Amino acid sequence: MTTEPRPPGLRAQSVYRALRRAIIEQALRPGMKLPEDSIGEQLGVSRTLVREAFGRLAVEGLVELKPNRGASVAYPTLEEARDVFDVRRSLERLVAESLAGRLTPAQAAELEQHVRQEEAAHGQDGPESIRLSGDFHIKLAEMTGNVLLLRYIQELSSRCSLILAIYGRPHSSECAVSEHRQLIETLRSGDAKRAADLMDHHLQAVVTRALLTPRAERDIRDLLAPYALSEGLNPP
Repeated sequence: MTTEPRPPGLRAQSVYRALRRAIIEQALRPGMKLPEDSIGEQLGVSRTLVREAFGRLAVEGLVELKPNRGASVAYPTLEEARDVFDVRRSLERLVAESLAGRLTPAQAAELEQHVRQEEAAHGQDGPESIRLSGDFHIKLAEMTGNVLLLRYIQELSSRCSLILAIYGRPHSSECAVSEHRQLIETLRSGDAKRAADLMDHHLQAVVTRALLTPRAERDIRDLLAPYALSEGLNPP
């Protein structure tokens, strides 16, 4: 089945989203080379659009661009990983403090629904669990109404998802679901200090559960196929 061609701006956004998801969901693994020609062919777009997406992903810390060596999925060291989580812990304390006692019933219901999605993915799909966990924290940042804080949390959440793809032990996010429920209840209670402390403990526990695990090799075209399909990109 064919679809109408998308305007260049929408196609660029689709390429960016497809690659970002493929990285966060661990289809494109940390350290993997990202050849512009193969990716452009698989997504049915020009190398220019692929290069543009690489630039956006590099700003988020998901892709590394090196002169004369091309692009590759970022592979942060353990030291860099700890630094990222340290910054994230500080900012998410602010998120928790800002939301304590201010959640609307609709917001609380949205968070509860998201946690149910996390429970459904519990123990079944590591990449899906990591993505949903990150989305939970982004939702919290959105609810603060602080645009700058949201932008930083989105970037840090992406980097942390990549870090967990490298260092997360299988099903290491399993206890995060119950921790997310505790966070919702504490935010409802209005105790800002307790909410901030619980958020800090939650993120520190994620770091503590980290453990290096290897990933198997696969062809980049096969890896990108479902992401191209989901974004309506049509390779030849």
